Amino acid sequence: MSVSETAEKINSMEVRGALRIAVEAARALEEELVNGASYDELVRAGDVLRDARPTAVSLPNSINYVLHLAESHKDNDPVVAKPMLLADISDFISKLEGSLDKIAEYGANLIEEGDVLLTICNSHTVTEIMKRAWADGKRFKVYACETRPRLQGHITVKDLQATGVDVTLIVDSAAYHTMIHKDVKKVFVGADTVYSNGDVINKIGTSQVALTAKHSGAEFIVCTSSIKFSPFSVHGEVVEIEERDASEVAELPGVKVFNPAFDITPKEHVNMIVTEDGVIPPEAAYQVLKDRFGWSLG
Repeated sequence: MSVSETAEKINSMEVRGALRIAVEAARALEEELVNGASYDELVRAGDVLRDARPTAVSLPNSINYVLHLAESHKDNDPVVAKPMLLADISDFISKLEGSLDKIAEYGANLIEEGDVLLTICNSHTVTEIMKRAWADGKRFKVYACETRPRLQGHITVKDLQATGVDVTLIVDSAAYHTMIHKDVKKVFVGADTVYSNGDVINKIGTSQVALTAKHSGAEFIVCTSSIKFSPFSVHGEVVEIEERDASEVAELPGVKVFNPAFDITPKEHVNMIVTEDGVIPPEAAYQVLKDRFGWSLG
């Protein structure tokens, strides 16, 4: 797809999911380069893509990485540099696409026979982990919070149920009761953004589930690729929490509604983060950023 087509599909959410957004943005820039774009034209194309979804950290991460690759080659002989740059971009895209499989493998290894698990929202990464563990022959139970107000938990249960996983839907307010009375051992969640200090931004309600897990003794496990780690947070930049329309919650004349889409789970409530490079403590988030985006940290 062209840059304009890709930007439009990202903006309209036809292309969604942090990993897919990152891949499609890199592919669009790759196509620009194939079509003869200069470095300055790639930068402008990156700006167009970046504006398509300002809050998705995987998007600027992907764009900035491709532009970093392009900058490293821009003073070289174009005849030699262009094939090398295209190869580097292709390798980057391949690693992005392969990250889910690696995370699923590492995450599935954390699930044990007879485990009782809990999750919130709908994370493709989390469901792939659970389906991988089930395919490996492990038998366990999953409780999925419905995730008001948009009920993404319904997508989770349908996905897991379709592959035979033993899954039960619960209302969000039953999370504590379920953890205590159903002996939940592990909580698996995805992430929208991971800060350099290990704090995690995810769907609203995640922080409450994390607090409940800490109180009940369950492990709280975040599953995400490194493309969602925010290098901007190193310099103190924070993600603005989106507040969505009140009609998603209720339409009651004269009644005020506060409807934040995300919340922040402090690293103290996170036991581990599963990435494509393995399982790390939240305190290692900065090291991930140094390894992946060190050139951009200043």
